[in-house]
Amino acid sequence: MPTLNRQITLAARPVGMPKESDFRLEESPMPRPGGGEVLVQARYLSVDPYMRGRLSGVTTYARGLDLGEVIVGGVVGRVVESNDPRHSAGDTVEGMLGWQEYAVAPGRLLRQIDPAAGPISSALYVLGMPGLTAYFGLLEICRPHAGETVVVSGAAGAVGSLVGQIARIKRCRAIGIAGSREKVRFLTEELGFDGAFNYRETTDYAAKLKELCPNGVDVYFDNVGGVITDAVMRHIATNARVAVCGQISQYNAVEPETGPRWLSQLIVRQAKVEGFLVSQFAGRFEDGLRQLSTWMKEKRLVYREDVVDGLENAPQAFIRMLEGKNIGKQLVKVGT
Repeated sequence: MPTLNRQITLAARPVGMPKESDFRLEESPMPRPGGGEVLVQARYLSVDPYMRGRLSGVTTYARGLDLGEVIVGGVVGRVVESNDPRHSAGDTVEGMLGWQEYAVAPGRLLRQIDPAAGPISSALYVLGMPGLTAYFGLLEICRPHAGETVVVSGAAGAVGSLVGQIARIKRCRAIGIAGSREKVRFLTEELGFDGAFNYRETTDYAAKLKELCPNGVDVYFDNVGGVITDAVMRHIATNARVAVCGQISQYNAVEPETGPRWLSQLIVRQAKVEGFLVSQFAGRFEDGLRQLSTWMKEKRLVYREDVVDGLENAPQAFIRMLEGKNIGKQLVKVGT
Protein backbone atom coordinates (compact mmCIF):
# COMPACT_ATOMS: atom_id res chain seq x y z
CA MET A 1 0.00 0.00 0.00
CA PRO A 2 1.48 3.38 -0.96
CA THR A 3 1.70 6.11 1.66
CA LEU A 4 0.67 8.92 -0.68
CA ASN A 5 -2.43 9.37 -2.84
CA ARG A 6 -2.29 11.22 -6.17
CA GLN A 7 -5.21 13.52 -6.97
CA ILE A 8 -6.28 16.01 -9.64
CA THR A 9 -7.60 19.24 -8.11
CA LEU A 10 -9.10 22.44 -9.48
CA ALA A 11 -6.31 25.01 -9.80
CA ALA A 12 -8.25 27.80 -11.55
CA ARG A 13 -11.76 28.42 -12.82
CA PRO A 14 -11.80 27.91 -16.60
CA VAL A 15 -12.71 30.79 -18.88
CA GLY A 16 -14.09 29.38 -22.11
CA MET A 17 -12.60 26.01 -23.04
CA PRO A 18 -10.72 24.57 -20.02
CA LYS A 19 -6.90 24.42 -20.17
CA GLU A 20 -4.63 21.84 -18.59
CA SER A 21 -3.29 24.63 -16.35
CA ASP A 22 -6.75 24.85 -14.76
CA PHE A 23 -5.96 21.52 -13.07
CA ARG A 24 -3.20 20.46 -10.68
CA LEU A 25 -1.73 17.02 -9.93
CA GLU A 26 -1.15 16.79 -6.17
CA GLU A 27 -0.17 14.26 -3.55
CA SER A 28 -1.84 13.82 -0.18
CA PRO A 29 -1.61 11.28 2.66
CA MET A 30 -3.29 7.96 1.95
CA PRO A 31 -6.90 8.11 3.25
CA ARG A 32 -8.16 5.59 5.80
CA PRO A 33 -11.76 4.39 6.11
CA GLY A 34 -13.73 5.10 9.27
CA GLY A 35 -16.86 3.40 10.51
CA GLY A 36 -19.19 2.39 7.68
CA GLU A 37 -16.64 3.55 5.11
CA VAL A 38 -14.74 1.83 2.30
CA LEU A 39 -11.30 2.48 0.79
CA VAL A 40 -11.36 2.06 -2.99
CA GLN A 41 -8.50 1.92 -5.50
CA ALA A 42 -9.61 3.51 -8.78
CA ARG A 43 -9.47 1.53 -12.01
CA TYR A 44 -11.35 3.84 -14.41
CA LEU A 45 -12.45 7.47 -14.14
CA SER A 46 -15.35 8.95 -16.07
CA VAL A 47 -15.21 12.35 -17.76
CA ASP A 48 -18.59 13.81 -18.70
CA PRO A 49 -19.92 17.09 -20.14
CA TYR A 50 -21.96 17.98 -17.04
CA MET A 51 -18.71 18.37 -15.10
CA ARG A 52 -17.90 21.60 -16.97
CA GLY A 53 -20.43 23.60 -14.97
CA ARG A 54 -18.98 22.34 -11.69
CA LEU A 55 -15.57 23.75 -12.58
CA SER A 56 -17.06 27.24 -12.88
CA GLY A 57 -18.55 26.97 -9.41
CA VAL A 58 -22.02 27.12 -10.93
CA THR A 59 -24.63 25.37 -8.85
CA THR A 60 -27.14 23.81 -11.23
CA TYR A 61 -28.04 20.16 -10.76
CA ALA A 62 -24.52 19.40 -9.50
CA ARG A 63 -22.65 21.28 -6.80
CA GLY A 64 -19.95 23.67 -7.98
CA LEU A 65 -16.37 22.81 -6.94
CA ASP A 66 -14.17 24.98 -4.76
CA LEU A 67 -10.63 25.87 -5.83
CA GLY A 68 -8.23 23.22 -4.56
CA GLU A 69 -10.96 20.56 -4.40
CA VAL A 70 -10.54 17.14 -6.01
CA ILE A 71 -12.43 16.97 -9.31
CA VAL A 72 -15.61 15.00 -8.65
CA GLY A 73 -16.68 12.31 -11.09
CA GLY A 74 -17.72 8.70 -11.46
CA VAL A 75 -15.18 5.96 -10.69
CA VAL A 76 -15.14 2.20 -10.87
CA GLY A 77 -12.54 0.51 -8.70
CA ARG A 78 -11.49 -2.27 -6.32
CA VAL A 79 -12.26 -2.34 -2.61
CA VAL A 80 -9.00 -2.37 -0.65
CA GLU A 81 -10.40 -2.12 2.87
CA SER A 82 -13.98 -2.12 4.10
CA ASN A 83 -15.72 -1.19 7.34
CA ASP A 84 -19.14 -1.76 5.78
CA PRO A 85 -20.70 -5.26 5.69
CA ARG A 86 -22.07 -4.65 2.18
CA HIS A 87 -18.58 -4.62 0.67
CA SER A 88 -15.51 -6.81 1.04
CA ALA A 89 -11.88 -6.40 0.02
CA GLY A 90 -11.52 -7.37 -3.64
CA ASP A 91 -15.07 -6.35 -4.62
CA THR A 92 -15.60 -4.07 -7.61
CA VAL A 93 -17.67 -0.97 -6.88
CA GLU A 94 -18.76 2.25 -8.59
CA GLY A 95 -19.37 5.68 -7.10
CA MET A 96 -18.65 9.41 -7.25
CA LEU A 97 -15.12 9.08 -5.92
CA GLY A 98 -13.34 11.76 -7.95
CA TRP A 99 -10.13 12.03 -9.92
CA GLN A 100 -7.75 10.28 -7.55
CA GLU A 101 -6.01 6.95 -7.22
CA TYR A 102 -7.59 6.08 -3.85
CA ALA A 103 -10.76 7.35 -2.22
CA VAL A 104 -12.79 6.75 0.93
CA ALA A 105 -16.58 6.81 0.75
CA PRO A 106 -19.54 5.63 2.83
CA GLY A 107 -20.35 2.09 1.79
CA ARG A 108 -24.04 2.95 1.33
CA LEU A 109 -23.11 5.29 -1.55
CA LEU A 110 -21.25 2.63 -3.54
CA ARG A 111 -22.81 0.36 -6.14
CA GLN A 112 -21.65 -3.24 -6.19
CA ILE A 113 -20.51 -4.28 -9.70
CA ASP A 114 -20.65 -7.84 -10.99
CA PRO A 115 -17.58 -8.36 -13.25
CA ALA A 116 -19.47 -11.19 -14.98
CA ALA A 117 -22.02 -8.66 -16.31
CA GLY A 118 -19.40 -7.18 -18.65
CA PRO A 119 -16.10 -5.30 -18.61
CA ILE A 120 -15.96 -3.29 -15.38
CA SER A 121 -15.54 -0.09 -17.41
CA SER A 122 -19.10 -0.59 -18.69
CA ALA A 123 -20.28 0.42 -15.20
CA LEU A 124 -19.39 3.96 -16.28
CA TYR A 125 -21.00 3.61 -19.70
CA VAL A 126 -23.68 1.19 -20.96
CA LEU A 127 -24.34 -0.16 -17.47
CA GLY A 128 -23.96 3.20 -15.77
CA MET A 129 -25.10 6.81 -15.91
CA PRO A 130 -24.81 7.30 -19.71
CA GLY A 131 -26.74 4.11 -20.43
CA LEU A 132 -29.47 4.97 -17.94
CA THR A 133 -29.67 8.51 -19.33
CA ALA A 134 -30.18 7.19 -22.86
CA TYR A 135 -32.66 4.54 -21.72
CA PHE A 136 -34.96 6.67 -19.59
CA GLY A 137 -34.49 9.86 -21.59
CA LEU A 138 -35.64 8.23 -24.79
CA LEU A 139 -38.19 5.72 -23.56
CA GLU A 140 -39.79 7.70 -20.73
CA ILE A 141 -39.45 11.33 -21.83
CA CYS A 142 -39.96 10.81 -25.58
CA ARG A 143 -41.92 7.52 -25.70
CA PRO A 144 -41.09 6.70 -29.34
CA HIS A 145 -43.43 4.60 -31.48
CA ALA A 146 -42.40 2.12 -34.16
CA GLY A 147 -41.88 3.81 -37.49
CA GLU A 148 -41.15 7.25 -36.05
CA THR A 149 -38.03 9.25 -36.89
CA VAL A 150 -35.67 9.90 -33.98
CA VAL A 151 -32.93 12.52 -34.40
CA VAL A 152 -30.01 12.56 -31.96
CA SER A 153 -27.47 15.37 -31.63
CA GLY A 154 -24.06 14.53 -30.20
CA ALA A 155 -24.88 11.12 -31.63
CA ALA A 156 -21.37 9.64 -31.46
CA GLY A 157 -20.94 10.41 -27.78
CA ALA A 158 -21.58 8.16 -24.79
CA VAL A 159 -25.29 8.94 -24.46
CA GLY A 160 -26.19 9.73 -28.07
CA SER A 161 -24.68 6.55 -29.49
CA LEU A 162 -26.91 4.48 -27.20
CA VAL A 163 -30.03 6.57 -27.82
CA GLY A 164 -29.90 5.85 -31.55
CA GLN A 165 -29.44 2.13 -31.00
CA ILE A 166 -32.31 1.94 -28.52
CA ALA A 167 -34.45 3.79 -31.06
CA ARG A 168 -33.57 1.10 -33.61
CA ILE A 169 -34.43 -1.64 -31.11
CA LYS A 170 -37.84 0.03 -30.79
CA ARG A 171 -38.18 -0.11 -34.61
CA CYS A 172 -37.73 3.61 -35.18
CA ARG A 173 -35.60 5.38 -37.81
CA ALA A 174 -32.47 6.76 -36.13
CA ILE A 175 -30.75 9.84 -37.59
CA GLY A 176 -27.55 11.10 -36.00
CA ILE A 177 -25.78 14.46 -36.01
CA ALA A 178 -22.06 14.32 -35.29
CA GLY A 179 -18.87 16.30 -35.86
CA SER A 180 -16.65 14.31 -38.24
CA ARG A 181 -16.73 11.93 -41.19
CA GLU A 182 -15.31 9.19 -38.98
CA LYS A 183 -18.17 9.65 -36.52
CA VAL A 184 -20.75 9.51 -39.30
CA ARG A 185 -19.24 6.22 -40.52
CA PHE A 186 -19.27 4.91 -36.95
CA LEU A 187 -22.97 5.72 -36.60
CA THR A 188 -24.13 4.29 -39.91
CA GLU A 189 -21.72 1.39 -40.43
CA GLU A 190 -21.13 0.14 -36.87
CA LEU A 191 -24.19 1.21 -34.89
CA GLY A 192 -26.85 0.81 -37.58
CA PHE A 193 -28.20 4.37 -37.68
CA ASP A 194 -30.43 4.92 -40.73
CA GLY A 195 -28.64 8.14 -41.59
CA ALA A 196 -26.30 10.77 -40.21
CA PHE A 197 -24.52 13.96 -41.18
CA ASN A 198 -21.40 15.87 -40.20
CA TYR A 199 -22.49 19.26 -38.95
CA ARG A 200 -19.00 20.71 -39.45
CA GLU A 201 -19.16 20.10 -43.21
CA THR A 202 -22.89 20.63 -43.77
CA THR A 203 -23.68 24.20 -44.78
CA ASP A 204 -27.47 23.89 -44.91
CA TYR A 205 -28.83 22.01 -41.90
CA ALA A 206 -32.43 22.55 -42.96
CA ALA A 207 -31.89 20.96 -46.35
CA LYS A 208 -30.04 18.00 -44.86
CA LEU A 209 -32.74 17.41 -42.25
CA LYS A 210 -35.41 17.57 -44.95
CA GLU A 211 -33.45 14.99 -46.97
CA LEU A 212 -32.96 12.59 -44.05
CA CYS A 213 -36.32 13.21 -42.37
CA PRO A 214 -38.81 13.81 -45.21
CA ASN A 215 -41.78 13.40 -42.88
CA GLY A 216 -40.32 15.57 -40.14
CA VAL A 217 -38.70 14.78 -36.80
CA ASP A 218 -40.99 12.89 -34.42
CA VAL A 219 -38.47 12.66 -31.58
CA TYR A 220 -35.42 14.85 -30.95
CA PHE A 221 -32.90 13.87 -28.27
CA ASP A 222 -30.89 17.03 -27.68
CA ASN A 223 -27.37 16.78 -26.29
CA VAL A 224 -25.87 19.95 -27.77
CA GLY A 225 -28.28 22.90 -28.11
CA GLY A 226 -27.27 25.95 -30.15
CA VAL A 227 -27.67 26.29 -33.91
CA ILE A 228 -28.15 22.54 -34.40
CA THR A 229 -31.17 22.52 -32.13
CA ASP A 230 -32.49 25.69 -33.77
CA ALA A 231 -32.44 23.86 -37.11
CA VAL A 232 -34.04 20.65 -35.82
CA MET A 233 -36.84 22.54 -34.09
CA ARG A 234 -37.79 24.09 -37.43
CA HIS A 235 -38.33 20.59 -38.80
CA ILE A 236 -40.31 18.85 -36.06
CA ALA A 237 -43.42 16.87 -36.94
CA THR A 238 -46.89 17.21 -35.44
CA ASN A 239 -46.95 15.84 -31.87
CA ALA A 240 -43.15 15.73 -31.71
CA ARG A 241 -41.42 15.11 -28.38
CA VAL A 242 -38.08 16.68 -27.49
CA ALA A 243 -35.86 15.56 -24.61
CA VAL A 244 -33.31 18.13 -23.48
CA CYS A 245 -30.44 16.10 -22.03
CA GLY A 246 -27.47 18.44 -22.50
CA GLN A 247 -26.34 21.70 -24.10
CA ILE A 248 -22.66 21.00 -24.65
CA SER A 249 -22.31 23.66 -27.38
CA GLN A 250 -22.97 26.29 -24.69
CA TYR A 251 -20.85 25.00 -21.81
CA ASN A 252 -17.69 26.90 -22.73
CA ALA A 253 -19.37 30.06 -24.04
CA VAL A 254 -17.96 33.25 -22.54
CA GLU A 255 -21.01 35.24 -23.66
CA PRO A 256 -24.55 33.87 -24.05
CA GLU A 257 -25.46 32.95 -27.62
CA THR A 258 -28.54 34.37 -29.28
CA GLY A 259 -30.50 32.44 -31.83
CA PRO A 260 -33.82 32.07 -33.62
CA ARG A 261 -36.89 31.90 -31.43
CA TRP A 262 -38.69 28.64 -32.19
CA LEU A 263 -41.30 28.37 -29.44
CA SER A 264 -44.04 29.08 -31.99
CA GLN A 265 -43.17 25.71 -33.53
CA LEU A 266 -44.46 24.02 -30.38
CA ILE A 267 -47.83 25.62 -30.94
CA VAL A 268 -48.04 24.87 -34.64
CA ARG A 269 -46.84 21.27 -34.20
CA GLN A 270 -48.55 20.67 -30.83
CA ALA A 271 -45.17 19.46 -29.62
CA LYS A 272 -43.62 18.92 -26.20
CA VAL A 273 -40.14 19.83 -24.92
CA GLU A 274 -39.01 18.39 -21.60
CA GLY A 275 -35.71 18.62 -19.77
CA PHE A 276 -34.70 15.82 -17.44
CA LEU A 277 -32.09 14.50 -15.03
CA VAL A 278 -31.41 10.80 -14.94
CA SER A 279 -31.56 10.94 -11.14
CA GLN A 280 -35.33 11.42 -11.31
CA PHE A 281 -35.55 7.76 -12.35
CA ALA A 282 -33.32 6.48 -9.52
CA GLY A 283 -36.05 4.23 -8.15
CA ARG A 284 -36.10 2.32 -11.44
CA PHE A 285 -32.36 2.07 -12.12
CA GLU A 286 -32.27 -1.68 -11.48
CA ASP A 287 -34.92 -2.28 -14.13
CA GLY A 288 -33.07 -0.09 -16.62
CA LEU A 289 -29.72 -1.76 -15.95
CA ARG A 290 -31.29 -5.20 -16.30
CA GLN A 291 -32.64 -4.35 -19.76
CA LEU A 292 -29.43 -2.64 -20.88
CA SER A 293 -27.42 -5.66 -19.74
CA THR A 294 -29.68 -7.99 -21.73
CA TRP A 295 -29.32 -5.89 -24.89
CA MET A 296 -25.56 -5.72 -24.40
CA LYS A 297 -25.26 -9.50 -24.01
CA GLU A 298 -27.43 -9.98 -27.09
CA LYS A 299 -25.07 -7.58 -28.93
CA ARG A 300 -28.00 -5.35 -29.78
CA LEU A 301 -26.05 -2.49 -28.18
CA VAL A 302 -22.62 -1.90 -29.72
CA TYR A 303 -20.31 0.45 -27.87
CA ARG A 304 -16.87 1.95 -28.16
CA GLU A 305 -14.69 3.23 -25.33
CA ASP A 306 -12.13 5.99 -25.85
CA VAL A 307 -9.57 5.32 -23.11
CA VAL A 308 -6.70 7.58 -22.03
CA ASP A 309 -4.08 6.04 -19.73
CA GLY A 310 -2.88 7.65 -16.51
CA LEU A 311 -4.45 9.84 -13.82
CA GLU A 312 -2.18 12.70 -14.85
CA ASN A 313 -3.87 12.72 -18.27
CA ALA A 314 -7.43 13.10 -16.92
CA PRO A 315 -7.52 16.87 -17.67
CA GLN A 316 -6.38 16.19 -21.24
CA ALA A 317 -9.11 13.54 -21.63
CA PHE A 318 -11.73 15.94 -20.27
CA ILE A 319 -10.71 18.69 -22.68
CA ARG A 320 -10.67 16.40 -25.72
CA MET A 321 -14.16 15.21 -24.79
CA LEU A 322 -15.41 18.82 -24.65
CA GLU A 323 -13.76 19.41 -28.03
CA GLY A 324 -15.68 16.46 -29.47
CA LYS A 325 -12.58 14.39 -30.26
CA ASN A 326 -13.82 11.23 -28.56
CA ILE A 327 -16.01 8.54 -30.12
CA GLY A 328 -18.20 6.73 -27.61
CA LYS A 329 -17.43 6.99 -23.92
CA GLN A 330 -14.35 8.93 -22.80
CA LEU A 331 -12.61 7.15 -19.92
CA VAL A 332 -9.33 7.41 -18.04
CA LYS A 333 -7.61 4.19 -16.99
CA VAL A 334 -5.89 4.59 -13.63
CA GLY A 335 -5.09 1.23 -12.04
CA THR A 336 -4.35 -2.26 -13.31
